[in-house]
Amino acid sequence: MLKVYTKSDIGLVRSSNQDAYNDGILPDQSAWVVVCDGMGGANGGAVASSVAVRKISEHMVSNYKQGLSDSMIKELILSSIVNANMEVHNMASSDTELSGMGTTVVVALISNGTAHIAHAGDSRAYLITPDEIRQLTTDHSMVQEMVNNGDLTEQQARQHPQKNIITRALGVENSIEIDYCEIPFLQGSKLLICTDGLTNYVEAEQIFQLSRKVDGGALTEQLIELAKNSGGGDNITVAIVEN
Repeated sequence: MLKVYTKSDIGLVRSSNQDAYNDGILPDQSAWVVVCDGMGGANGGAVASSVAVRKISEHMVSNYKQGLSDSMIKELILSSIVNANMEVHNMASSDTELSGMGTTVVVALISNGTAHIAHAGDSRAYLITPDEIRQLTTDHSMVQEMVNNGDLTEQQARQHPQKNIITRALGVENSIEIDYCEIPFLQGSKLLICTDGLTNYVEAEQIFQLSRKVDGGALTEQLIELAKNSGGGDNITVAIVEN
């Protein structure tokens, strides 16, 4: 039995929340989540993230059918992101106030014991088991590229002044490169999807230790409180799928 818990918070510094999310349980008890963190101008970020979430949600729910193969689920997720990318890009191109807007995206669909995950940007997905926490996504950011090249350590990356510069986002170009993975999602596992408002302030090990003490809605709320107690300098969105 899959359960989904989601919560978003403006944080302690920002004047508006440019994160957006949606989730649901499908008729065959599969679960889905989409989380976006918008960027660009006073209102562009909020527009980009909310439009992307709405388009992806509509496409996934209306086109999902029971018994889809893994490759068909992959195609469903990727096409939902491509459609949303075109919509956001067209809006940004036709309205000067929205010019340059974009959003990170993580989409997960959990069906038949497999978690299917697609992403672009620096919002993340983690698998939490009783034994460990494992990051499933790799940030598409300038700082992550410097880590990959050996120019920065993970610790230096956390403090880097340009860590918010992302190299891939939905809506910025008329096409989008999407990373995709699928993993077994066993009983007792949790899938965490979150924006960088959580991961810039809370270490993976802290998330893991907290997940051993609480779960469900309490875990989403306490993770957000942890991020706020550590600075809360950004919007914070947390989604947890439990098996």
